[in-house]
Amino acid sequence: MNPRLKSTTAIVASLALLSGPTWAGMEEAIAFLDSEIAGLSVLSREAQEAEMQWFIDAARPFAGMEINVVSETITTHEYEARVLAPAFSAITGIKVTHDLIGEGDVIEKLQTQMQSGQNVYDAYVNDSDLIGTHWRYQQARNLTDWMAGEGADVTSPTLDLDDFIGLSFTTGPDGKLYQLPDQQFANLYWFRYDWFTDPKTMEDFKAVYGYDLGVPVNWSAYEDIAEFFTGRDMSYLGVEGAVYGNMDYGKKDPSLGWRYTDAWMSMAGMGDVGEPNGLPVDEWGIRVNENSQPVGSCVARGGATNGPAAVYAVTKAIEWLQKYSPPTAAGMTFGEAGPVPAQGQIAQQMFWYTAFTADMVGEGAGAVLNEDGTPKWRMAPSPHGVYWEEGMKIGYQDAGSWTLMESTPVDRAKAAWLYAQFVTSKTVDLKKSDVGLTFIRESTINSDHFSERADKLGGLIEFYRSPARVQWSPTGTNVPDYPKLAQLWWQNIGDAMSGAKTPQQALDALCADQEQVLQRLERAGVQGDLGPRLNEERDPEYWLSQPGAPKARLDNEDGEPITVSYDELIKSWQN
Repeated sequence: MNPRLKSTTAIVASLALLSGPTWAGMEEAIAFLDSEIAGLSVLSREAQEAEMQWFIDAARPFAGMEINVVSETITTHEYEARVLAPAFSAITGIKVTHDLIGEGDVIEKLQTQMQSGQNVYDAYVNDSDLIGTHWRYQQARNLTDWMAGEGADVTSPTLDLDDFIGLSFTTGPDGKLYQLPDQQFANLYWFRYDWFTDPKTMEDFKAVYGYDLGVPVNWSAYEDIAEFFTGRDMSYLGVEGAVYGNMDYGKKDPSLGWRYTDAWMSMAGMGDVGEPNGLPVDEWGIRVNENSQPVGSCVARGGATNGPAAVYAVTKAIEWLQKYSPPTAAGMTFGEAGPVPAQGQIAQQMFWYTAFTADMVGEGAGAVLNEDGTPKWRMAPSPHGVYWEEGMKIGYQDAGSWTLMESTPVDRAKAAWLYAQFVTSKTVDLKKSDVGLTFIRESTINSDHFSERADKLGGLIEFYRSPARVQWSPTGTNVPDYPKLAQLWWQNIGDAMSGAKTPQQALDALCADQEQVLQRLERAGVQGDLGPRLNEERDPEYWLSQPGAPKARLDNEDGEPITVSYDELIKSWQN
């Protein structure tokens, strides 16, 4: 069990005993506020009790109902399932079973419900990466209309949508909200601040490379730093054993696909300028027309999935994995690789999810923590590749979001919507964020509590308070069917990672596979006027000579290495 959850055991046990509808009410809410929230909320105690009273009143028509919701297994959702679900059940009389399964399994369950029309779960926390899917298929409830119509009587007056930081990720091109963010985390650059600021290390680096050791702004500098640290004797700083300048993973597994669609390609500079995603070509290499209809993935149709920038991205990933990473990394998945930097042998990692922050500051992370609990590491913006240009997204932000399917009966959807609002409410959010460190609300990020805790979190709070965070975004609306298309990435890029194909061959196969799916969707007409309308194929040189993506190959893919002082970077954010 996560150590942060141990203190909640007693309250969960007591609330579970009171979870029947007969006992639901304010007495249980007060016990929850006293024992679990314990003042860790952005609301006053009076406002907390008022919000709880609203949930009690709104839930009365559904008392005794049993509902089932599902999410992937991360620290935040573990807290919801183990602590908040029993509390909600005790307070409202609605019995919630909150299942925790793998991310791929969540998508599979969602896909089953979409295809069968049968109600598998009453609500899903699924990534906003599916926004293009939900908008086109219209099988997820449009929350804008839901809150104003059928769901009005169960929509909290204190929900405060303007306080959520990720609504642009869950809004379709029609301006309607399809999902409510529940947790968010970014992929950022992670590095050993203590190593990078050590005078001897800095002097040695400058002697070899001729410029200052610091946060790499571009991939050329990242590569130099990776080379410098790999195999370096760091015993003068008390580090024993092999040291590596890069950490990654390469196993042919669904998580390998996320690593690329979750912005490795955008960091390289494959797509177009645009926020939250590139237009007309996004970080999957999919081009859309002026009506947001996908028109191609391969360069021959104006896409960029197999273009020079994509080949560059995959080539560099393989090279760095082989040269500068632990030998075991090539056989690891996302979950296996995530905790490795906390073991103390990794100098930097370009692609590190902030979802691992809770583990990086908790028990077992002693190798990367000072005696006072402050981190020896920091996080910063990821460096960009040589094809990247100003105005492009530079990283990925996961936004696991509550989704109500149209196939869920109205009464069950209402009960699930109450639970979704409870676990994202202002009463609860500060405490939930303190456990999981996956922020969704402006009020939580800017709270005094996180101002006080910021020095223990290695730059996480500074990042989320900075204007830079808007350059990190999930998959956008160019992707018309996330479940079908996502599985193609790990299968094809896995061939490049294993050496079975060259990066170009693997990406040619990937874009062809994506276009087969787009063609099937177009022929079937299941997405109506929102679905794909593929361009005719043309000589790739036609598209490569046009402005924007796909981009022609650069003669020099190295670029001039650039670094920046971390302390100066943080000051620029604060100013």
